[in-house]
Amino acid sequence: MSVSTRTRRETGPVAADHTISQRWCAYSDCEHGRWDALYRRMMEILPGRACQSFMDATKALKLSDGGIPDFELLSDRLEALTGWRIVGVPGLVPDEAFFDHLANRRFLAGCFIRDADEIDYIEEPDVFHDVFGHVPLLANPVYADFMQAYGQGGLRALKLGRLENLARLYWYTIEFGLIREAGDLRLFGAGIMSSPTETVFALEDASPNRVQFDLEWVMRTNYRIDDFQQTYFVIDSFEELLEAAMQDFAPIYERLANGVAYQPEDVLPFDQVEHEGTQAYFRAKAAA
Repeated sequence: MSVSTRTRRETGPVAADHTISQRWCAYSDCEHGRWDALYRRMMEILPGRACQSFMDATKALKLSDGGIPDFELLSDRLEALTGWRIVGVPGLVPDEAFFDHLANRRFLAGCFIRDADEIDYIEEPDVFHDVFGHVPLLANPVYADFMQAYGQGGLRALKLGRLENLARLYWYTIEFGLIREAGDLRLFGAGIMSSPTETVFALEDASPNRVQFDLEWVMRTNYRIDDFQQTYFVIDSFEELLEAAMQDFAPIYERLANGVAYQPEDVLPFDQVEHEGTQAYFRAKAAA
């Protein structure tokens, strides 16, 4: 759930709340050019695949104005819509600080941008992943409320020792979620939105499962951090996601205490399956 695991550029002092100044003026022309190239590439792929709220917000927030967005200017546009702001961080932050920022409508973003040889794949999230992938949906009022509720839930999960279960919810929705829109599946997870290859894989490849979202099953399901996902969960609306996040998780955590966890490729008898994957991609990778 936290941002970048290493610092790629000089950041200056770190504040008590673990934030830093973006130092927008320090970006090079090459770094701005990398953002522009990534933006153009994704905007050729996402129409017809990304949910409409995401597509609309990229225009409303002016993410194509040229180069890496200035967090202050972008925050002013976003705050006028839903009250959220973007704050820079140098790398990983403590979980409590991470959730506290979300609970107060502050989205944490790494400030470095991937190197030229990492355009197709990067292990840790950079400013393109964090801003292009995550920020547009924060302009959607319902999704914005969900993210705040998630932060509030995270503070409670820390006290109850159930962070692992809550992390799975983040992974399978905020990072890699699908949504049903006008009868078709669309993307909304930031991890997919910022990856040109997973954008196509998640919706169109026969390998992964696509399964109807169920909060408790999501919280029991392990996930991959080193490749595409073997299962993608599908929500019907952001209202469904917000309703799930607003409930009392304590009874669910009690049921999860038995330790039973599902594997990323599992399809369960009670799942509502949109598509049962062949897992061919993953078997081929394992055999290589």
